[in-house]
Amino acid sequence: MNHQDLLISHFRIDTLHQKALHKLGIETVLDLLRYLPQRYTDVSDIQSVGGLQKDQEAIVFGKLSGLKTRKAWKSRRPIAEGYIEDGSAKIKIMWFNQPYLAKMYSDGMYVKLVGKVTGTAQKLYIANPEIEKLDALPIDRHDSIFKNTENLDDTIYPVYRESLGVTSKWLYHTVLKCFEKGILDTLIDPIPKEILSRYNLPDLKTALVWIHSPKKADHAKSARKRFAFEEVFYIQIQNAQSRQEANVATTYQIRTEATHLQAFTERFPFVLTTAQKNSIQTILKNFQANCAMSRLLEGDVGSGKTAVAATTAYAVVTSRPPEGIKQHKQTNQNKSQLGMTSLTKTSLQDLEYGNLQVAYMAPTEILAKQHFESFIDYFKHLPIAIGLITGSGCQKFPSKSDPRKPTTISKAQLLKWVKNGEIPILIGTHSLIYKSVEFKHLAYVIIDEQHRFGTSQRKALVHRKTQNAHGEKTNGNSAFILSESESPIPHLLSMTATPIPRTLALTIYGDLDITLLDEMPKGRKAVITKIIVPGQEKIMYDHLREELKTGRQAYVICPRIDEPDPEKENALNLKNVKTEAVRLQKEVFPEYIVGIMHGKMTPTEKDTVMAEFAQHKIDILVATSVVEVGVNVPNATNIIIEGAERFGLSQLHQLRGRVIRSTYQAYCFAVSSSKSEKTRHRLKALTTAKNGFELAEYDLDFRGSGELYGQKQSGLSDLGMEAIKNLKLVEAARTEAQNLVASLEDGADLKRHFPLIAARVAKLGEGLHLE
Repeated sequence: MNHQDLLISHFRIDTLHQKALHKLGIETVLDLLRYLPQRYTDVSDIQSVGGLQKDQEAIVFGKLSGLKTRKAWKSRRPIAEGYIEDGSAKIKIMWFNQPYLAKMYSDGMYVKLVGKVTGTAQKLYIANPEIEKLDALPIDRHDSIFKNTENLDDTIYPVYRESLGVTSKWLYHTVLKCFEKGILDTLIDPIPKEILSRYNLPDLKTALVWIHSPKKADHAKSARKRFAFEEVFYIQIQNAQSRQEANVATTYQIRTEATHLQAFTERFPFVLTTAQKNSIQTILKNFQANCAMSRLLEGDVGSGKTAVAATTAYAVVTSRPPEGIKQHKQTNQNKSQLGMTSLTKTSLQDLEYGNLQVAYMAPTEILAKQHFESFIDYFKHLPIAIGLITGSGCQKFPSKSDPRKPTTISKAQLLKWVKNGEIPILIGTHSLIYKSVEFKHLAYVIIDEQHRFGTSQRKALVHRKTQNAHGEKTNGNSAFILSESESPIPHLLSMTATPIPRTLALTIYGDLDITLLDEMPKGRKAVITKIIVPGQEKIMYDHLREELKTGRQAYVICPRIDEPDPEKENALNLKNVKTEAVRLQKEVFPEYIVGIMHGKMTPTEKDTVMAEFAQHKIDILVATSVVEVGVNVPNATNIIIEGAERFGLSQLHQLRGRVIRSTYQAYCFAVSSSKSEKTRHRLKALTTAKNGFELAEYDLDFRGSGELYGQKQSGLSDLGMEAIKNLKLVEAARTEAQNLVASLEDGADLKRHFPLIAARVAKLGEGLHLE
């Protein structure tokens, strides 16, 4: 058996199960070995049903029976109930507000239950227990995943994520069969031994045994730590390579007259904060360096990132070569003093006033159009054209017919003007990365809410097709364009209002320098946040009515768009946009106008609703979290978030940020019916945390960064997400990766000296199968 062999060459697997395995990312033997357990079951804690007592925290294994749903007699709350029995006795189980569980499980299923025993001595039951489906009971020693339970050392068993008939039991036994076939002896550990010994991590063979078949809980923990280190290590190598390559890539050196920049910012209707000024100076300093800037601007909601973007964009599009550059031929030795790095005389002659270009990419059309309008306000007094490109159309400012307004133009015309440099600033969505979009001299790329774009999308924009020093087209398909290509890459500014914990930033954005906007504009009042539990809705609505009377507006956020299938998970316990809007209009606020907005609406429909809301034609906007990012209506100072327990603290903070766009006092009401102490404790942090950065660290501890930031965007597995809670592990992986890359002469050396590591780094874009 070889680790590269397909599983079907060693095991009989039908077509249906092959597809299920493919969905899990498992095709080869190595894929299976690297498909790690989600958790473990310790059968040493088994309790018999017959011995349970009131107020006891029970862990029981047994068979379900009598499952059904009903409604409580007084409250009419939906209830799922049934029994669990293990041979010693049976006890009733009840789930409140979770009727779907009676549909998800069926009589005769083997399960593990964890919950508190309550009721009376004569009528005990387990209330709202956690439930886990099993393939067999622990006491069943006949070919079950709990085999050998007569050996007291073997009480810990892995539980894997399943898919379409591929059970945890099958995965466990198949791994053991691979071990029996001697697969471990054929594997080579990609991590150098000296690195493993420095941090007391097990080698690959030991780690695989400990992760899939641990004798002790510490074995599984140690193995997971090793694989977590490995995953973060590969990402840090990629980051280190990116930084190394960026340092030798050709870029534009941009210089701006301080007096011109001051005149530009003095026209703002507000005074820049110290944090904004410092951020701008840091970016301007990067512009003058010999290598392209790669910087992440992390600022809390309302901290003024757009103003920083506009000011630095102004610095780029108004830059020009020094006097006399067209009259004198320069040598490579002094080119860096002329405003560009390693560029020929021909390209320097092309750099006339405003000829350097800026691309600004936003995640949604609503946000792109909002930035377009903001930039018009910033640049309307200057002879600088601004373009907008989205999936629904293109615009240009200023219009020939009315210089005070933008005009709609054809995509072909916009692309022509961008290509010849007549439009210095182009704002758009992912449409910016289309192959048809060509720039003359793209010198600066700004990506807003960058975590919503994949790595490939960000690179595609940075390496747009442009024109080199001789007017020839170039296309940066490689990771970086090296200096000898004589084709510059633009400076990159990524921005986010999503608070990022330090460990996550070090892991995912280790190739970026980070700047924090940790100061709010003067006069901005902190939002007052309150947690609303059942029975307090009237107090909340009374407050909102008083706010509406003063002319303010409000958002109401719901987790769903429509009323879903009542048999699906939590369907009866979640409010939806359409139903809630009708209820609020008819029963609560009949004297005000209620509108709706959600992700299923077309861009035109959403634009219309947002325009009406901004014009105060709508008083209350009921929406999904589509309003989470960037939507700006200063008069909307109240937000109600239904089902707040369904959102992470970071997302709640983002939603709350929609109502702190003015100097009015803002209010946020987080409505939750959850009785979980953990949930209530987590939501309470929303009322006590000083800023989003503090919330990010809190959310990381309570929900994990996968919930906080999104695994799809980060590229990390569940295990990798666990790893970034450990700052020492992240910093260790970063140090080792930087040392390894620094020891190589060039990127090719990684493949030559560390082929296994190079192969894993190359697969990062595909995602690691460390589920």
